[in-house]
Amino acid sequence: MLHTPKAIHLLQQLIATPSLSREEDKTASLIFDFLQKEDASPQRKLNNVWASSIISEKLPTILLNSHHDTVKPSSSWTLDPFQPLEKNGKLYGLGSNDAGGALVSLIATYLALKDDPDRPYNLIIAATAEEEVSGKNGVESILPELGKLDLAIVGEPTQMQMAVAEKGLMVLDCKASGVSGHAARNEGVNAIYKAMQDIEWFRTFEFKLKSELLGPVKMSVTQINAGTQHNVVPDACTFVVDVRTNEYYRNEKALQVIQKHVKSEVVPRSTRINSSLIPLEHPLVQKGSALGLTYYGSPTTSDQALIPCTSIKIGPGDSARSHTADEFIYLEELEKGIETYIKLLTGLKI
Repeated sequence: MLHTPKAIHLLQQLIATPSLSREEDKTASLIFDFLQKEDASPQRKLNNVWASSIISEKLPTILLNSHHDTVKPSSSWTLDPFQPLEKNGKLYGLGSNDAGGALVSLIATYLALKDDPDRPYNLIIAATAEEEVSGKNGVESILPELGKLDLAIVGEPTQMQMAVAEKGLMVLDCKASGVSGHAARNEGVNAIYKAMQDIEWFRTFEFKLKSELLGPVKMSVTQINAGTQHNVVPDACTFVVDVRTNEYYRNEKALQVIQKHVKSEVVPRSTRINSSLIPLEHPLVQKGSALGLTYYGSPTTSDQALIPCTSIKIGPGDSARSHTADEFIYLEELEKGIETYIKLLTGLKI
């Protein structure tokens, strides 16, 4: 396609420019300059860059969004993570798959459609920061600048299949309290034993409502810490719980259920990353199905949870490659991604 070479070149530049979460200033400048050269009149706030093509305030607005921050490369990389390498139809480099491929494909799609006067919607492209750390200086920080949104397409590696639902995330810091004492005598109240009762509850409890797309709410105890030395009964035991909610339970509601059942102190780090769902009857899902795309429920989180409108997650690449050593994306995936995005959006009425 016409815009594919530019998209590939931009992705190569992004790979070559380190953009760890909260350190994305250089890639933000790169994207801003690219959009400016394409006559897209970009705007910037912090490390977030966006451009708007507004036909009429009476029309609905569609947001195209993906992130340009990356995780830190692991020690098991055998290639230079910041050196784009094209080999055997693959483009290697940190962020190539998650989510640089989706980002440049959405940018190419925006450029292909932004000057179409017959488009039945307004269009915004936003390249945002801090997605990998769920930071507050990412997409959330520019939502007031974007105005009313009616639909969002969030670019993440889904093999260009439609993630019509996404699990929410809540991380809980829990503390069981006891009374210290000498381990040799029958004294004190062991906080570990109190924590064990609550940990068993987290392991076995089942929320009543299960989702056809996302399954049940899943709770996993992932960290535990207690004690100072072998002969002191611990008076505190802390543990961390990873909670993945489905669309039937907003995080606040799930938290109420948890606090009702456990004796430990339970403090959420955040309740803002809620589950999301787009109805299967939505015109975008229907159009995707007509194009032969399948749909599924995604267990992983994204900025989709922070965008206050109906949204779908779809993009080139494979989630299984995300955060892995020697990350790559197939160049063919980029071309097909741009082509599919344009087909989904051409003439779409919402």
